[in-house]
Amino acid sequence: MPPLQPLSPTETPVHHELSLTRKLALLFMFCLAQFLDAFSNSALFSAIPVLEVSMGMTESQSTWIMSAFQLTFASFLLISGRISDVYNPKIGFVGGVSGLGIISLCAGFVDDTIPLIILRALTGIASSMTIPSALALLVNVFPEPLEQARAIATFGGCACVANVLGLMIGAMFVQWASYHWVFWFIAIVAMPTALACAFIIPTEIANTKDNLQPAAAKWKSLDLLGVTILTVALILFIFAVTSGSTDGWASAAVLVPLIISIMMVIGFFCWETRIHVDTAAIPPRTWFYHNFSILFAVALLPLFWWFTVFLIFTTLWQNVLQWSVISSAVHMLPIGVAALIMSFTGSLSRIFSPKWIILTGMSFCMVATVLLALGGGKPEDYWPYVFPAFSLGSAGVMLTYTHTNIAIFQAAPSSMAGTVGAIFNGALQFGSAIGLASVSSIETSVEANHGGSHEYKGRAAVFWFLLAVVSILFISVSIFYDRTAVKSWRTLMATRQDPA
Repeated sequence: MPPLQPLSPTETPVHHELSLTRKLALLFMFCLAQFLDAFSNSALFSAIPVLEVSMGMTESQSTWIMSAFQLTFASFLLISGRISDVYNPKIGFVGGVSGLGIISLCAGFVDDTIPLIILRALTGIASSMTIPSALALLVNVFPEPLEQARAIATFGGCACVANVLGLMIGAMFVQWASYHWVFWFIAIVAMPTALACAFIIPTEIANTKDNLQPAAAKWKSLDLLGVTILTVALILFIFAVTSGSTDGWASAAVLVPLIISIMMVIGFFCWETRIHVDTAAIPPRTWFYHNFSILFAVALLPLFWWFTVFLIFTTLWQNVLQWSVISSAVHMLPIGVAALIMSFTGSLSRIFSPKWIILTGMSFCMVATVLLALGGGKPEDYWPYVFPAFSLGSAGVMLTYTHTNIAIFQAAPSSMAGTVGAIFNGALQFGSAIGLASVSSIETSVEANHGGSHEYKGRAAVFWFLLAVVSILFISVSIFYDRTAVKSWRTLMATRQDPA
């Protein structure tokens, strides 16, 4: 991911010019790892109903098949980001992809609920190693700003397309083979990818000021205590909000970890303000980079919107309308097509302010969410309501995702690329985890008083809530996004490209 703000001489990364063929091959490998991370999550949406029957899962257990991945993925992103910034990210990337392949291979042979949930949690840890390291490597592979913007859009687009293709491929495995092949497919792709990356990623492109330090300085820069405090806090927080929809928000199993996590977060920020700013896991100055805080808030939206749509309609179509797994996946295709088209818009940030692109995307998303709130509970609602909502909403969310991704790296120095990438991707996961817990509670409570799960009222209430969230973010970006930072960056880039 590209840091596009001016860099001081001590922050300037060590760039090594690579051939175009080598750059494209590396980008393909990074995107493939991103694809596998998203695929390993979305493909199981199609398999959940089968897993519930074959393993005799309870509702809370089937929820944890998805949530275990999100919990560990989001929680371990920060420590992965710090390792990528301080040590050589090539090792983290190859190790993460290898781990993903090996764990997925083992998961394919599991037929019991608890071992599968544990392996899903381990898969999340392996996946969390790949994203920050890939972002740190992209900084050096694509040092030119326009190339970086295009690389970001392509990298992000792979995750969004994988979310839908995962539904389709997972549905085909479930329908014509077995859910075991969802895991084996990941292993078949991941293990050769890791082997290839071990040879084609030049070690020298990962060298920066931080990872060229002596071993003692690296260990100090890692801020192991701060990272550990925040990682444990995030695990407890996500566990609490995920359990809230199944165990009840007033239960001790939810309130105790929630309170402890909040106290630990406060303790983390107190610790970070006391140590040296250059060795903090998340230096306090990070939140004061231009537009960083508002962009972090916007990053909570994309996976929240997509996963809500996936969850609502896969269960509605398969459990209520009795559609086949394949039919349900095919009807989701507009989401992937729209996301793919919008993934090629990265260069627009060189013409327009990311603020206006993000607001445009949110506008599309709001219109789509209104359509889904008004109709979608009957088969005949698909073409007048669901299809245009999927197309318009996914296009809008992809615009928001891509240009938030680009803009947040305009604010950060290259020495923080891995950490900022971890924060950004952590926000994506927090949004989906907290959002899905909220919408599950809303849907359940409304259905309890309005006709049960066979009625659309609970699902409509979810989309009205989602509309309120998008509207609040739209207003926040309108007010708090600072365009002067973007103008300053453009002036700098023009000066660099034309010294005269």
